[in-house]
Order: sequence, then C-alpha cells, then structure tokens
Amino acid sequence: MAGKTTKPSEKPTAKKAKPDGAAPVAPSEVPLLSGGNPQIAKGHGDAPVQAYIAAMPGWKSDAGRRLDALIERAVPGVCKAVKWNSPLYGLEGEGFFLGIHVFTKYIKVAFFRGALLDPVPPGQSKQKDVRYLDIRENDDLDEEQFVDWVRQASQLPGERM
Repeated sequence: MAGKTTKPSEKPTAKKAKPDGAAPVAPSEVPLLSGGNPQIAKGHGDAPVQAYIAAMPGWKSDAGRRLDALIERAVPGVCKAVKWNSPLYGLEGEGFFLGIHVFTKYIKVAFFRGALLDPVPPGQSKQKDVRYLDIRENDDLDEEQFVDWVRQASQLPGERM
C-alpha cells in the first residue's frame, strides 16, 4: 500500500490552531468573518488565543495583545481557549469568566458575571448577568479598572462552555 510516511521525529506542518496547541497558520492566511472576527479553530491553551490575537485586523491586534497581557497580569495562571471564534479566559475546573470578540469598529469584552462587578461595566446585555466593555481604536483604556474587573470576575463562578 503506497502512501506518505513520516519519521516519528517529523511532524506535519499545522494549517490551523489545534486543540493540542500546535502552531497556527500565518495571520494573513486566517479567514476573517463578518466584522473582521478571525476564524480560528476551536482549541485550548495559549496557542489558539495567540493565533486569534495575531489575526485580529489592524489596530485590534495590538489592543488584543494588551488585553491578553493585562488578563495574565490580573490572574496568573489563567486558562485560555478559543471557542466560537472568540478567546475565552477562565480558571481550571471553574469555567470561563471573560470572552473577547472582534467587530468592525471595536473589540467587545464580555464579563459573563459582569452585573456582579463593582462598578458594573458600562455595556448592557440581553442576558441578565453579562456586561460588556467596548474598546474602540482611539479609546484610552483605564487599565487599572480593567485589571480590577478581571480580578473580580475571576473570583466569581465561571461559565461552563
């Protein structure tokens, strides 16, 4: 039977972010969904989240790196995943407390239990507990407030997704 074989030490080149953390495709090769949201394969760990951030169009990629660093600073050892083409942040075995999604003119940060944060983030949701923070290109993000919200959110029950 003829077929391609590889030596055990050889790994095929990854084409998409994989759940096992394999290398993602180049950001320029990632398809963008409506509003510019990167289409990243579902996966757990830092690699798919970094692939998503790298593929965020324009100014949003730098903002995504900044948000990711602030979240890591606020919650050392935070667990990451990409599901439904959105990075999610949570605690091992506790669920997710925050998600990020790209839209045409802004980045939406969703605090899944945001109604319980003090002060409550400004963006309302149709869901009772969810609150949003929209970040636009020229916004001056209050990093101290954002980190405080992330810390508070990480101490509340997370969402199982």
